[in-house]
Amino acid sequence: MKVRAELQRALSFRNIAIFFFVANFMVFLAYPIFKAFAGSMHDWNPMTGVYEWNGLENFKTILSDPLFWQSIWNTFYFSFFAVILRIVLGLGIALMLVSQLAKAKTFFRALFYMPTITPLVAVSLVWVWMYDPQFGLIDKFFGIHVNWLQDPKWAMPAIIIMTAWKDFGYATVLYMAALINIPKDILEAAQIDGADSWQKFWNITLPLIRPTTVFVFITSLITYFQAYVQILMMTDGGPGTKTYTISYLIYSRAFVNYDFGTASAMSVILFLITGILSFLSLRVSSEKD
Repeated sequence: MKVRAELQRALSFRNIAIFFFVANFMVFLAYPIFKAFAGSMHDWNPMTGVYEWNGLENFKTILSDPLFWQSIWNTFYFSFFAVILRIVLGLGIALMLVSQLAKAKTFFRALFYMPTITPLVAVSLVWVWMYDPQFGLIDKFFGIHVNWLQDPKWAMPAIIIMTAWKDFGYATVLYMAALINIPKDILEAAQIDGADSWQKFWNITLPLIRPTTVFVFITSLITYFQAYVQILMMTDGGPGTKTYTISYLIYSRAFVNYDFGTASAMSVILFLITGILSFLSLRVSSEKD
């Protein structure tokens, strides 16, 4: 009887956990996706109560909008360089920390990971101050005078640098775990065969940590395609529309202009682009493996 009672309690706990998991999935994921797809085919303004079927008109509107295409280009530009910079910084720092010459590894690992768990709004505001052309730390440290966030040439690179700085600690921790798990006998055998440090890194280390690189690449790509908080806080899409991304444009259309129909259509396109890029990344990785 005691075993049966414990089994019933375990099954009850499992059922409750499954219920909350399914409820969370339906409320916070499935329903919003369904609502976005449905809203993309309606003239939808919640402020006036308008919700009228218009078919594919929202898609025709955004596909003929130059700002939409500029936002798409800005999104690819931002995402590509932010992902590459995050991977390079994360892997480079990880290689230094797993080196036998590195001291206080735990301290530096925690130090580099700290920006990752810091709220993005707070980090963005600090970097706005650092980029200030009059009293900002960056211009004073390098002895230059650049109006980073107001110069059309430098605004997006400035946001990319801030984003990569905030996020590279996560990649560093993942790469450290991958590097530590590389069998030492493989590296020692390569060294006995006369391989130098670069050859060991290129021919052994990189292929063995490819799954980690693919994971970091795909998760970073999905995250950066949805980036808008740092843009909202640092440039508000400016100067002009130079830092508009598709997510920021969706935010602007939905919560500034209250045009939820076209915003939903943009969300659908963003959803499809992200899915296709993730699929292609996984496909290319599996073919290489």
